[in-house]
This record gives sequence, C-alpha cells and structure tokens, in this order.
Amino acid sequence: MEFYDLIRKRKMVRAFRPDPIPDDSLARILDAAQRAPSAGHSQGQRFIVIQDETRKAKIAENCNERMYTAAGYAPFISGAPVLIIPCTNEQIYRRRYREKDKLLPDGSEFVWPAPYWYMDIGCSVMNILLAAVEEGLAAGFACFSDNPALRELLGIPEEVEPMGAIPIGYAAPDQTSPSQWREKSKDIIRFERW
Repeated sequence: MEFYDLIRKRKMVRAFRPDPIPDDSLARILDAAQRAPSAGHSQGQRFIVIQDETRKAKIAENCNERMYTAAGYAPFISGAPVLIIPCTNEQIYRRRYREKDKLLPDGSEFVWPAPYWYMDIGCSVMNILLAAVEEGLAAGFACFSDNPALRELLGIPEEVEPMGAIPIGYAAPDQTSPSQWREKSKDIIRFERW
C-alpha cells in the first residue's frame, strides 16, 4: 500500500471478528513498534502482548468497555484477538542522559523541555496502528481507569507506565462514531506564525 493511502485508511476501529491474527503479521507489527524514534536512542518503549481471554476480559473491564457496549458498540477490547499494551519508562531516558555522551559540557544532566518518553511511545503507537492496516488488520485504542489494578494483573514494574490498550484484529461491521469528521487544514495549520 502507498504510504499516504495507508495514513488515510487508518482509523480507530471498535469491532473485530474473532479470527486469530497470523503470527508473522503480529511479529511485523511488533517490529514496527520497535522502529519508532527514541530520544538519545534510549529505547524506553515496552510492549505487552495479550491473547489470553481471561486477561483480555479483565483489561476490558479496566478500560470501561461496558460504557462502550452500553452506547451500542461491540465489545472491541475483550473481543479483539490481540491487545498490545504500550508502556514507557522515564527512568531509562534519565539513565541514558546521565551517560557521558549525553551530559552537557559543564557535566550537568540535560533538562527535559518535554517528556520525550511520552513522545516516543506515541510514535510507537502510531507505528502499530499503521502496521496493522498494512497487514490488512484494524486497530483501536482505549485507556485504563485503574493503573494499579492493571499493574498487578500484568506484573508491570513500578517504573514502567502503561499507556493504554491497542486492540488489533480483522475489522467487523462497526457503529460509526459521531466524531468522525476532520477539521479543515486552514483551521489547523499555520505558516511562520500563529
């Protein structure tokens, strides 16, 4: 698929067929996730792949899937064949930027103008979403309501921060969201100044 067609085809999907995802497709999607940018080549992104039905159901509950199903959507978190939990680890970035080649000339640590660990995991998430489309699949995103419970369920270390759940599978007929519109470019893009 051509790159710009791929971008235009990508959308958040809230209904999946139960068909399993081929292992080689999942491997390519996860490889794409690892190819995202990483400040200082820190590589603080981490991913948990969930295929177990019981775990998916508990994650769906944590993501308030009932709220979506009550609004008429399919159980898109528990019903997806695969969930990928993207995580980030700020401490990996901080440790990396304390290494000799990253210290400032006076020997002090870099002051982060923005939390790049969030930027980098966001890039990984976009790679996952695009790679799913390239594989003939669809994906969505859901956030958690209770990170401590999720940490316990998945054994996530304290310094690792889970960012959400990405359900992936073959798209099923979906209820269209009322928010499926795009702002006009003239209202979003500025040149030279605001």
